[in-house]
Amino acid sequence: MGEREIIGLLGLVAFFVLLILRSPVGLAMIGIGIVGNYALSIYAPYLRFEPYLKQFKTLLWSNMANYDLSVLPLFVLMGYLASQSRLSTDLFRGLEALMSRFRGGVAMAAVGACGGFGAVCGSSLATAATMGKVALPELARLKYSPRLATGALAAGGTLGILIPPSIALVIYAIIVEASILQMFQAALLPGLLAVAGFILTITVILKIRPGLAPEPSAMPVAERRLAIRRMLPVLLIFGGIIFGLGLGLFTPTPAASFGVFVVLVYGFALRHFTGEGLSVDGVRAALRDTAGTSGMIYLILFGAEVIKGFFSRAGLPAAIAEWASVSVMDPWIILIAMLVLLIILGCFMESLAMIVVVVPFFWPILSALNGGDYASADSAVFGMGADDLKIWFGVLALIVVELGLITPPVGLNVYIISALSDGVPMSETFKGVLPFLGAEAIRVSLILLVPGLALLVPHWLAG
Repeated sequence: MGEREIIGLLGLVAFFVLLILRSPVGLAMIGIGIVGNYALSIYAPYLRFEPYLKQFKTLLWSNMANYDLSVLPLFVLMGYLASQSRLSTDLFRGLEALMSRFRGGVAMAAVGACGGFGAVCGSSLATAATMGKVALPELARLKYSPRLATGALAAGGTLGILIPPSIALVIYAIIVEASILQMFQAALLPGLLAVAGFILTITVILKIRPGLAPEPSAMPVAERRLAIRRMLPVLLIFGGIIFGLGLGLFTPTPAASFGVFVVLVYGFALRHFTGEGLSVDGVRAALRDTAGTSGMIYLILFGAEVIKGFFSRAGLPAAIAEWASVSVMDPWIILIAMLVLLIILGCFMESLAMIVVVVPFFWPILSALNGGDYASADSAVFGMGADDLKIWFGVLALIVVELGLITPPVGLNVYIISALSDGVPMSETFKGVLPFLGAEAIRVSLILLVPGLALLVPHWLAG
C-alpha cells in the first residue's frame, strides 16, 4: 500500500472517529474530503489541490439537479403532511379496532401502523418518534408490559427503510446505478415479510409469557366502526402508493407528487368535516420541516461527493477491491463480513449517511468478486448477473443497516423510544427488542439463502 492509499485510509479512520463523536455527517465528509485532498497534494504533488477546489462551483449544482433526486423532498413532504394530518393516529386506531380482540393485538397494530406510516415517512427515526407518541400511551393505558411495548415500537420503527417508497432505496439505487423502480419492486416482499415476522414474534412471545399483555377486549361497537371508517381512506392512500410503486403501476416522482396532493386534499377535508386534520399552520410546519430535512439530505449527498472524490484520488476503493479480488477468502464470507460491519456501524450512524459512505466501498468489491459488470448468472460467483446483484445486495444492506438501530448497546431507535416512555429503563427496551433481532436474523438468512425473495417481484413484472 503506497502513500496515497495510506492517506486515504487515515482519512477514513478520521471520518469514523468524527461520527462517533457525533459530528454532523455532511460537514464531517466535506471537512475530511478537503483536508485529505490537501494532504494528497503535499505527498503527491501531481494531485494538485486547486483543480479539486474549482470543481466545487459546479459540483453542488450538478448533484442537486439530478432528476432522480427530485423525488426525495416530495416523499419527505408527504410524510410530514401525513403526520400533521394525524393520519398516523387514524391508522393505528383502525388497526387497533381490528386486532384488539387478540392477545397482544394492540402491539401488533402498532407494528402494522409503523410499517404503513414508515413507508410514507421513509425515515426509521421519524417513524419511531411519531408512532411512539401515538401508541405508547395506549399500550401503557392497557397495561402492556413496558418491555413488550417499547421493544415492539423500537423494532417497528425500522420498517420504514424497506417498504416502498423509501428515501434510502432511492439513494442506494442512484449510488450503484440501479433502477429506482426495480429497487422498490424488490423491497416489497421482504418488507411485508418483516411486518409479518414482527407480528409472529409478538404471538410467540405471548404464547411463552402471556402475562406480558392484558386479556384481549374488543372496542365498543360504535368506537370500533368510527376507527375503521377513519382508517380506510388512510389505507387507500398509503396502500395505493406502496403497492402501486411495488407493482410498477407508476414511477416514483409522479407517485410522490400525487401522494402529496392526495394527502393535502384529504387532510384539509378531514379538518373541514371533523375539526381534526390539516390546518394552514400544519402545512407551514410541514414545509418548514421538509426544507430542513431535505437540506440535511442534500448536504449529506454533497458531502458524499466531496469525500468520494478524495477517496478516489487516494485510490482507496480500487486498492480494497483489488485486495478482495485476489484474496483467498471465500466471497460469501466477505459478503457476510460486510453485512456484520453494516450492523455495527448502524449502531452509531444514521442509515442514510451510512449508505452514502459505505456502499461506494462495498459495491465495487462485490462486483469484482462476482465477475464484473458483464458477469452472467451461469459464471457469476453469487449465481446472478450484475443487475440482480445490485438489487439483492441493496435489500440485504438496507435490512442490516436498520438492524443496527435496535442493536445493543447503542441502537438509536431504542434511545428515541426510551425518551418517549417515562419511567421505562433503557435496559428493559433492549431486552424487549431481542426477540425481534432474532426474527430479523431469520429474515436476513432467508434472503441470503433464497435470493428469489428479493428478485421475484421485479423478475415477474419484467416478464
